Amino acid sequence: MTEKLSVEALLEEARLNASIPPPAERLRLREAAKLSRAQVAETCDVGRSTVANWETGHSEPAPPARLPYLRLLKGLAEIYPPDSTPAPAPGPTADPAPQPAPAPVPAAFTAAPETLRGADGRAIEGDPGPCIRCGIETTYQSTDGRPLHSGAMCQPAGPQTAPSSPAAPAPVAASPSSPAAPAPVAASPTPAPVPSRPERRARSAARAQADTTALIARAVQDEAERAGGDEEAALKALIKRAIPDVMHLFNETRATARYDYTAYPALPDILKKPSKKDPDQIWEARPRFHHPGYSLKIPGDVKVTALDVNAAYLSALKCWLPIGKLEHSTGSDGVDPKRSGVHLITPAEWAHPHLPDPIGDRDEPGALWVTNSTLRLLQRLSGPKYGLTDAPVIHESWTSGATENFLDALRKLLSAARDEAIENRDTLTLEYVKAMYSKFISTMGESIHNRELARPDWMHIIHSQAYANLWGKAYKASQAGLDVVAMMGTDELHVTGDWRKVFPEGRGVSQMKVKHGDAKASGEYTVGTVGR
Repeated sequence: MTEKLSVEALLEEARLNASIPPPAERLRLREAAKLSRAQVAETCDVGRSTVANWETGHSEPAPPARLPYLRLLKGLAEIYPPDSTPAPAPGPTADPAPQPAPAPVPAAFTAAPETLRGADGRAIEGDPGPCIRCGIETTYQSTDGRPLHSGAMCQPAGPQTAPSSPAAPAPVAASPSSPAAPAPVAASPTPAPVPSRPERRARSAARAQADTTALIARAVQDEAERAGGDEEAALKALIKRAIPDVMHLFNETRATARYDYTAYPALPDILKKPSKKDPDQIWEARPRFHHPGYSLKIPGDVKVTALDVNAAYLSALKCWLPIGKLEHSTGSDGVDPKRSGVHLITPAEWAHPHLPDPIGDRDEPGALWVTNSTLRLLQRLSGPKYGLTDAPVIHESWTSGATENFLDALRKLLSAARDEAIENRDTLTLEYVKAMYSKFISTMGESIHNRELARPDWMHIIHSQAYANLWGKAYKASQAGLDVVAMMGTDELHVTGDWRKVFPEGRGVSQMKVKHGDAKASGEYTVGTVGR
C-alpha cells in the first residue's frame, strides 16, 4: 500500500511538472484569486520572499514546497483560465446565432505579459502610461513595450477596477424606426501625476509594513481568544510561538529585498562551539563597570540614578551584518567600511578609569577575537574626534560584504508595534514583541529552536552593537558633566546629577527610563566617595 501511494504521488507531481505555468502566469493566477503572497507562503510553508522569487523567475519551486504549490496553481488555473474568447464584431443587424465558446487554453501554455528587466534583473522604467493589467499609471514596461507594473505592484483602481486589456465596445442593435443617437463625448480625464521612484518605494514599504503589522495583531487576538481571557495563558502561548512568528515576519520583510543572504554559511572554527556548554572564541564586550571614585560600602550622600535603556537589542538590529560566506584575510586587508565579520586584534591600553573600557572587563591581556561592532567602536575612539586611545592592531579577519540596513525593516516593524502597544497599554502585545526580537537574536546562532538561520556571527555582532550603543550613552553623559558610576550589560547605566537634561525620559526606543525591579527598587540610591 505504501508503494502504491508513493507511485501515485510521483505520478501526480510529474503531471503537475509537465504543466507548470511560467512565472508571470503564477503571478496572474494568485492575483486573480485575490490571494496575498503571505497566504501562499503559509500554505506552502515558505517565506513570502520565496513566493516572490517564484513569481519573478529568480528561482523555481523546490521540494518539499514544490508539490503543494503546483497543486495550488493547477486549482487556480481551473478556476481562473485566461480569457481567450474573442470580442464580438459590431454589426447593424440582429445578434447572430450563438456560437459555441472555444475550449479554454490551459494556463500553463498561455504567455502572460512579463516585466522588462535589465541584465541585473531589475525592472526597467520608461514613459508613463496606464498599466495593461490594472489601468493605473506606471513607468515600468512589459517585454513588448506596453506599460506594466513590476511584479505585484498593481494598485487597486477603486470600485470599478480597470480591465487587464482594453475591451471592445459592446455592439448596439440599430433601430429601424429611429436614427441612432449620437454617442456622448467622454470628458478627457486629467491624468494623475506619476509618483516619483522614492514615492513609489515609500508607498510599497508602507503597504508591506501594514500587512506585516496586521500579522502581529492577529496572533495576539487569536491567542487571547483561545485563552478565554486568561492573559497569563495567552502570553505563555505567544512566547512559545515567538520564534516561528518572528522568522515569518523576517521573511515577510525580506520579500522586496534587493539581494540574497547566506543563512547557513561554512563557519570558521572560531565561531563554532567546542561543546554545548562551552562558548566559541568571540569576545562580546559585556561589562560590569564601576567608577573607582565611588563606593557602595562607604556611607555618602551622592545621589545616583539607575537608568534603563529601552529595547537595547531592538535598536542594535541596525548594525553592519555580513550577508555572505565569511572569507579569511590577514592584517588590515579584510577591514573595509562595506565589510563586516569578526577580527583578531590586540587593543591598545585603556587609560580612562572614569569611563568603561570599550572592550569590557577582561582579565587576560593580548590578542582576542572581536566583532565588527567592537572594532568600529575602537576605530572611532582612536580617531581625531575622540582621541581616547590608540588604534588596535589587526592580525586577521573573517569578513563578507555587508549592509547596515539588512534587518532595518524588521526593526522598524517591531518598533512600531512596540510603540503602539505602549500607547494602548497593551501588555500582551508588548511582551510578545519583546519575546520576538530577543529570541530572534538569541537563536540565530547554533540553536535547536531555530533551524532557519545559522549565523552566530550576526548574534555576536548585534550583542556587541548593543554594548557599543550603551557606551555612546555613557560618553554622552560624561561629556554633559554627569559621572558614570556604573554600567552593566547592554542596557543599564548609573549616573549622578540631572540626567533628564541629557536624555529624553520615556519608554520609547530612543528614550531612557529609571530602572525598577532590582535590589534598588526605587531606581535611586546614594553612594560615598573614595579618594580621587
